[in-house]
Amino acid sequence: MLDLRSHFSRFLNAAPERLHFAAHSHHPWPNVTREAHLQSWDDAARLIDDKWEHVLGPVLDEFRAHVAGHLNLPDPGTIAVAPNTHEFLKRILSCFPIDRPIRILTSDGEFHSFTRQIARLEEDNAVSVTRVPVEPLASFEDRFCSAANDSYDLVFVSQVFFNSGFEADVRRLVESVSSDAMVVIDGYHGFMARATDLATIADRAFYIAGGYKYAMAGEGACFMHCPPGWGLRPRDTGWYAAFGNLANAQQGQVGYSTDGWRFMGSTFDPSGLYRFNAVMRWLSHEGITPAIIHAHAKALQQHFLQHLADCPLLNQARLVVPQDEMRRGNFLTFETPEAQSIYASLKRQHVITDVRGNRLRIGFGLYQTQEEVVELSRRLTELSPSRSVSAA
Repeated sequence: MLDLRSHFSRFLNAAPERLHFAAHSHHPWPNVTREAHLQSWDDAARLIDDKWEHVLGPVLDEFRAHVAGHLNLPDPGTIAVAPNTHEFLKRILSCFPIDRPIRILTSDGEFHSFTRQIARLEEDNAVSVTRVPVEPLASFEDRFCSAANDSYDLVFVSQVFFNSGFEADVRRLVESVSSDAMVVIDGYHGFMARATDLATIADRAFYIAGGYKYAMAGEGACFMHCPPGWGLRPRDTGWYAAFGNLANAQQGQVGYSTDGWRFMGSTFDPSGLYRFNAVMRWLSHEGITPAIIHAHAKALQQHFLQHLADCPLLNQARLVVPQDEMRRGNFLTFETPEAQSIYASLKRQHVITDVRGNRLRIGFGLYQTQEEVVELSRRLTELSPSRSVSAA
């Protein structure tokens, strides 16, 4: 069992009484990110106007190399960066003709940045959406692949579903899609949480993720792998999309780079890239891979589940992704009518979790050990059901 708490001491010591079990959301940042954040400031002071040659040169090159290495991508040049994944979604949607609704295949378990935007476009009949229910989990891939036999413009699906923790077989899903549809994988709950190899589908699928969650780098460091030949001229485009080798454009047309730059936007806060690079260097120095991160989280999950019999508030709740399911991300999701009240009661005890409707999510990360899991179990056990319900 790893004990890396000393590497997170600045975040952990900022609120010693806090137990942070929302590792599927905002991770504490390793200490190395503070030095990196200051470095971005110092580079701005040193270079001023010339800083962008440095940011979009060595800093971005390192960022791309880290991402490509962890995803086993053949070319780091396919990576575009943005402050958030919503920017990428808008650019993806802007690739399609505007004379008819965009035909979309997705699931009913996608994150809000996608579901809200698509629901709004549905109101204006700008999109036509088919949603495949994620549950029951055992048959999801069969049902999704069957639906993919129909004709779509865009297929958008998560690698690990945010509201359950279930990991889909994205390679199978991608391979089931017809050859003329764009495919986008939301990898935010998979990147750096599960070992991810995109080598066999790198020429077919976009992959979106970022540093806010399991990469432990905070905001502003999102990325998208952009397979060659797909989405060549998004209408939502910033001036960075003209960098690199420009595609031959007809007279009067806006030119685009042919690699990942074609999905770039405009000026952004580069400090997230600095923090991301620092985390990746630290993990490499410690010999920590996504597989090791997941193994650590899984061991903590098992330790917590062993104590569940002593927790009356959760021992009757439904574990959405069963204990024996190997394809689970780094958090546990419990379905219970008391989810909201349990979340609120834990928060008063300085335990940070997450709640979505009747589902309580408890996440596990590198900054935790069995000691924190035992303390979580103790605080849960101290909450009586009647006290929790009345607290709601």
